[in-house]
Amino acid sequence: MTTPAFASSTAIDSLLFRDAFGTPAMRAIFADRTLVARYIQVEVALAAAQGRCGVIPAEAAREIAARCDLNALDFELLRQETDIVGYPILPLVHQLVKQCGDAGRYVHWGATTQDIMDTATVLQVRDALALVEADIAALRGILAGLAERYRDTPMAGRTHLQHALPITFGYKAAIWLAMFDRHAERLQELKKRVLVGQFAGAAGTLASLGDRGLEVQGLLMEELQLGVPATTWHVARDGLAEAVNFLALVTGSLGKIAYDVMLLSATEFGEVFEPFVPGRGASSTMPQKRNAISSELMLAASKSVRQHAGLMLDAMVQDLERATGPWHAEWIAIPESFVLTAGALNQARFMLGGLIVNEDRMARNLDMTDGLIVAEAVMMGLAPFTGRQQAHDIVYGACRTVNTQGGTLADALARLPEVSAHFDRAAIDRLTDPRNYLGAAPGMVDRALALSRAQKKS
Repeated sequence: MTTPAFASSTAIDSLLFRDAFGTPAMRAIFADRTLVARYIQVEVALAAAQGRCGVIPAEAAREIAARCDLNALDFELLRQETDIVGYPILPLVHQLVKQCGDAGRYVHWGATTQDIMDTATVLQVRDALALVEADIAALRGILAGLAERYRDTPMAGRTHLQHALPITFGYKAAIWLAMFDRHAERLQELKKRVLVGQFAGAAGTLASLGDRGLEVQGLLMEELQLGVPATTWHVARDGLAEAVNFLALVTGSLGKIAYDVMLLSATEFGEVFEPFVPGRGASSTMPQKRNAISSELMLAASKSVRQHAGLMLDAMVQDLERATGPWHAEWIAIPESFVLTAGALNQARFMLGGLIVNEDRMARNLDMTDGLIVAEAVMMGLAPFTGRQQAHDIVYGACRTVNTQGGTLADALARLPEVSAHFDRAAIDRLTDPRNYLGAAPGMVDRALALSRAQKKS
């Protein structure tokens, strides 16, 4: 049966929205046809492993490898029988047995449905993590470029949405970079825990294979180039939960970046903008609008993947040796999380790769409080002469004068004998220039870049 073009009902498969929330490459990994191909791959690898150690005839294993054919499957029959059985493996085995003739009696030997499905999922996750890894590497390169280029570009640092102290835009980008350096490190570390296959039989003991079970398990994982589990993980789901929670961390960082960009592109800020593409972010009623579309999609993805991360944690609570339902929740959470993460990373690469940085507007905004943003600098400069608390009170009073009467902080300070006794006007001007109070921000950029380069080499 041909699926109508507009039959999709979710954003990640929608003809309209799928490339906003995902990528073709990631969707292909989790497509039905690819999933069934992975099931077949595991069944063929199982036969090969058993043929190698004599559990089944070697000739039967060769026949199974030669005759199992994805293209010969009746997918409509597979769908119908899956609806009845509740799982796709038994219906698939029915068809593979017929394809393999006499050798078909050895298909799925000693396995259980969850063995095949879990191992196929891990194969999908391996491919999916490779895409995520490549996207993170590309994004780290973009962020490093931003940090280096804008190392010394001053701007207002903000806390509680108000001016706090001066920073540089490179410092902000370096913070973003460091997050993704850590994500790259996490990804390398989790592979050994996540990319582990499953072959354990009905209750996880491999009893149907007698004393050959662990041997077959090891050879199967060798065939598939997966890790060998220490124990059966039918109901120990921490590996896959870790994978999805890793994606939640990645998209959480993307959401933070997106939030920053959206705020800084507001009319009142005007400091950064997403790349200009004619028509992108346009409003149906307001011709002047240029909405931060990529950032909005990244933020939405981060919220969605977070929900799936929680679902995966909930699905870890499983009963006894085989679960009665939590496992099924993974079928929803894993594909959607990877597709959404790929979509968010794709949007981030586009947005940050062409980010427009308005240095002039950053400078104007930095000066908009007439020096108040560096009140701390004046306080710390005056403190050695008056004591910290008295310096705080003196500068506090000067700030209130600026707020109520106007003028600049430098002017207000110059009129105070407690200040002019220690600083001439040139010194006061230096103290109240935000560009002279960047602290260790440029040095932190250098350190972040050095650490990032070293990590890439290791």
